[in-house]
Amino acid sequence: MSELNAETKDRISKIVNDADVVLFMKGTPLFPQCGFSNRACAILDHCNIAFDSVDVLQDMEIRQGIKGYSDWPTIPQLYVKGEFVGGSDIMMEMYEAGELQQLMQEKQVAKAEG
Repeated sequence: MSELNAETKDRISKIVNDADVVLFMKGTPLFPQCGFSNRACAILDHCNIAFDSVDVLQDMEIRQGIKGYSDWPTIPQLYVKGEFVGGSDIMMEMYEAGELQQLMQEKQVAKAEG
């Protein structure tokens, strides 16, 4: 696991806490750069959840730092109301069990517009 410096940790913390739902991913929601990021976006879209995304391919400090921040080795990573939820597989399991939708409802996150 890479070292997480204070500056990067503060940047990540601000990103995570400034939005209800944040997905750290490879690519963008319109152009995901890996299958797992694509699946994570599809799950959130299917749940009609408004979310911010961070393209870790554009920022190596964030790409390495997020792994130390969450103590989770892979990307994508989903945060809801500042809390780490999990990666693509966990999101899929939670979605299929109805737990992801329930979490979003409990946390009162915004629905996607349109």
